[in-house]
Amino acid sequence: MSGGLDTRALLRLMAWLSPAFPIGGFAWSGGLERAVHDGQVEDAAGLSGWLSTLLRHGSLWNDAVLFAGAWRAFDNGAALREVAELGLAMAGSAERHAETLSLGRAFVTAASAWPDPVFDRLPGEVGFPVAVGAVAAAHGVPVEDALAAYLHATISQSVSAGIRLGVCGQAEGVAILAALEGMVAGTAHRAGRSTLDDLGGAAIRTDIASLRHETQTSRLFRS
Repeated sequence: MSGGLDTRALLRLMAWLSPAFPIGGFAWSGGLERAVHDGQVEDAAGLSGWLSTLLRHGSLWNDAVLFAGAWRAFDNGAALREVAELGLAMAGSAERHAETLSLGRAFVTAASAWPDPVFDRLPGEVGFPVAVGAVAAAHGVPVEDALAAYLHATISQSVSAGIRLGVCGQAEGVAILAALEGMVAGTAHRAGRSTLDDLGGAAIRTDIASLRHETQTSRLFRS
């Protein structure tokens, strides 16, 4: 962590990434529901492994790189639009595209309660990590702090989804968060120093799960 986060910036970051912030994150699982349906994630160990893969090689790593790119470009409208367009183009399925776009739009709407010129620079269609990265930068939140909070919130949401899908209990979910703490911090550190050239991954099964969820008829989540 950078150690440069002041109290007001901390409070804003906590509000933006709180489960109560009105962006509708509870409705999405990022393909986890299909992975559970197909038996790829059956218990707490499987959920931890799934999330570790996303952090190291999958969508969470790419989201972190896009977040950092938006953080750096927050005061440059043209550069910010390019990052936003790239982020949406990299969505690996229709549901993944809908998820990041829905969360991004909702985040911009809710975060506008803290007025800033960055909202005029953000494009109308913006993915979630790009929106949070740009707004965090505009409010002076250091990139590594913002990334750590964003990744922790995303992992927490996935653990909550896993609990609702019956693959683990609440105590096991908390244990997963504790076990992944170091990996979240390490990913935030690496992503904070990344460039868009670092985008890429090898989490093929997670991408396939997201695609297969599109044809799943009985579901709890929208992705």
